Amino acid sequence: MRHITLRTSAIVRRLTAAAAAVLMLGAGAAGLTACQPKPSGRATPEAMVARTVDDHSYARPQEARVRHVDLDLTADFNKKVLRGTASLQLETEANAKRVVLDTRALDIEKVTDGSGAPLKYTLGKNDPMMGAPLTVELPQGAQKVVVHYQTTPEGTALQWLSPAQTAGKQKPFLFSQGQEIHTRTWVPTQDSPAIRQTYKARIVVPSDLTVVMAAKQLTPKGEAVPGQPRQRAFRFELDKPVAPYLIALAVGDIGFKAVGDRTGVFAEKVTLDKAAAELSDMEAMLDAAEKIYGDYRWDRYDVLILPPSFPYGGMENPMVTFATPTILAGDKSLVSLIAHELAHSWSGNLVTNATWEDFWLNEGFTTYFENRIMEQVYGPERARMLQVLGYHDLQETLDDLSAAGTPDFTRLHPDLKGVSPDAYFSDVPYEKGAAFLRMLEARFGRKKFDAYVKGYFERYKFKSMTTEAFLVDLRTNLLNNNADLEKQLQIHQWLYERGLPSNAIVPTSPALDQVMAQIQSFAGGADVKTLDVSGYSTQHWQYFLTQMPDTITLEQMAALDGQFKFTESQNAEIRAAWLTLAIKKHYLPAMTAVRDFLLAQGRAKFCRPLYTELMKQPGWGVDMARRIYAEARPGYHDVTRAVVDKIVK
Repeated sequence: MRHITLRTSAIVRRLTAAAAAVLMLGAGAAGLTACQPKPSGRATPEAMVARTVDDHSYARPQEARVRHVDLDLTADFNKKVLRGTASLQLETEANAKRVVLDTRALDIEKVTDGSGAPLKYTLGKNDPMMGAPLTVELPQGAQKVVVHYQTTPEGTALQWLSPAQTAGKQKPFLFSQGQEIHTRTWVPTQDSPAIRQTYKARIVVPSDLTVVMAAKQLTPKGEAVPGQPRQRAFRFELDKPVAPYLIALAVGDIGFKAVGDRTGVFAEKVTLDKAAAELSDMEAMLDAAEKIYGDYRWDRYDVLILPPSFPYGGMENPMVTFATPTILAGDKSLVSLIAHELAHSWSGNLVTNATWEDFWLNEGFTTYFENRIMEQVYGPERARMLQVLGYHDLQETLDDLSAAGTPDFTRLHPDLKGVSPDAYFSDVPYEKGAAFLRMLEARFGRKKFDAYVKGYFERYKFKSMTTEAFLVDLRTNLLNNNADLEKQLQIHQWLYERGLPSNAIVPTSPALDQVMAQIQSFAGGADVKTLDVSGYSTQHWQYFLTQMPDTITLEQMAALDGQFKFTESQNAEIRAAWLTLAIKKHYLPAMTAVRDFLLAQGRAKFCRPLYTELMKQPGWGVDMARRIYAEARPGYHDVTRAVVDKIVK
């Protein structure tokens, strides 16, 4: 997920404001207008969501809706395809004549009913963003259709890695990334977050590999496949309905280690011990989250550490978060990402945005909740530092989006009709959404606001939500339908207008204030050896490097590097911040490290700023960016390629 300027750990989960560049450079501003709230009358939130149209899906759920998916797929690592069937259980209106599914880059062999009898179907015109609608005619009373198909290399959800692209270097790896509308490239279903579905799966793979899915493992060690001694089948079930983008798959040389009664870590076997040690606080995080907003509804919470090419920080797939290995810093300093993905178990997985224009309902609530978990487990000052770093990122993003000609993307609820939802990703839904909720907390007090949020999760559990319906719920259950108070709190401005309203609370951190004093002292000429950096965490160093003024000299860069060994740092956040500064200053001793870092991982959060900064340097920087990207691009995920392709012209 998604997952995104991602300049700090506050939203280390998604693509980045550079993803907005996909739109900026492609569709441009596209005449986007403010998305105003629709008149709601006396309609309930549930009724309002039910009538919502998802502009990013061909589905017609009012006529026929997918309720359950059964997958039976075989992974062919030689041809890099999944092939098999998706059996869809439907809920239909009495006179429903068809069901419309979302597909993109799938090779459809045939469609049958539950008994195997062929059904008539048509595959509509392909749209580069939406794919092609698969319309299946339904005989009277038909409640099940079976799509026989295989994936193709053009699909964007699956990444097939060679052994050389993994941590273990011995066996291949496969993983899926469905958010936002990529699930349709490996599962033919109604690919809308408003159409929640349960699922079962049987996945057949080479016998020396293991399958992990975002579901309950029914056969943890696999089972024999009759007549195929070199293959094993793994079975899974998720009996709680989720949005299709949360159906997730990974295959590789994967092991598991428990870190608590309900928590554990999956990873390539060579990474497993390191990952389990880094994430040993997961059970404490889960306990802290439940104390704030109620019972965890997904049985277990595990994390899968993926190979370095994973394009996001993390993806909140239910029961099993998929996460980047770049969070393994060795000191637990980057585990706010896990707090974020865990928080999604409530905001995103339990209550889900109904359309991608409502994305802030997932990410704003989650960023706010993440910070509360971090405060509970690691203390108030750690939480305040993360707030400050996130707020600074938001300010930069708001400026960048306005300068790039897409100021409407600074709204929490933008108009995305005709626009790829991937293009909207930035700090705005994360940090502006969290800032909105912090404003409400400050106004009503934490006790009352917590009671509201806990009630919100309970009222709409396993349902989807729109901004319009949320506003009705907010008025009813927190604002007491007080129109004057709503106006005073600038609720409309927060949800539907550009930028930050005037009542946004600017976070502060005494610890980072002290870091700023050290920055100013060094920039003013103080000897690097006099800096007081005792007890600095990753967040201290991030602030130290990102706030360093442009006036520092190459001599000062060398002094910093000599004293703190930034070029040699194995902490991904510190390394990325330092290397970005090194490119700006053309600090030659770090240039080899720039290349090595861009080749070693494919996380969009880090690739975007480094390639962007290289391309700003005429001559040497542009040449270097193009040379590195030509070498690195084959190993990047499609998501990262889409971002960097726009940067490295």
